[in-house]
Amino acid sequence: MSTGYGRLYLSGDVIISQGEVGDCLYVIQEGRVEVIGENDGKETKVAELGDKEFFGEMGLFEKDVRSCTVRAIADTRVLTIDKQNFYSTIQKDPSLAFRLLESMSRRLRQTTKELGALKSNQITEP
Repeated sequence: MSTGYGRLYLSGDVIISQGEVGDCLYVIQEGRVEVIGENDGKETKVAELGDKEFFGEMGLFEKDVRSCTVRAIADTRVLTIDKQNFYSTIQKDPSLAFRLLESMSRRLRQTTKELGALKSNQITEP
């Protein structure tokens, strides 16, 4: 793991917790994380993310609680970008906003596909 910007999380460390208020975006510089939904004391792995991927983006756009927990599954270096830095950065490089929207759209499409499959299974099962 190289030294650099951002904070180092060791494997097993929780980076963000479901239910806490979020106000920033996290970019994985190195390492891997798992995104976990918690419901009635049970964990469901929603996604696994790695180098150059991001999470927590909804915190830039709305003042709400985190919808999932994110935990390092390897030693992971993460850069945090708050709303003010994000806005000043996209003014200098608008393509950053496009890449963020592109990734969010891809995630939404995948979630919609998975939700449709779940609903289809519910309809066909007695």
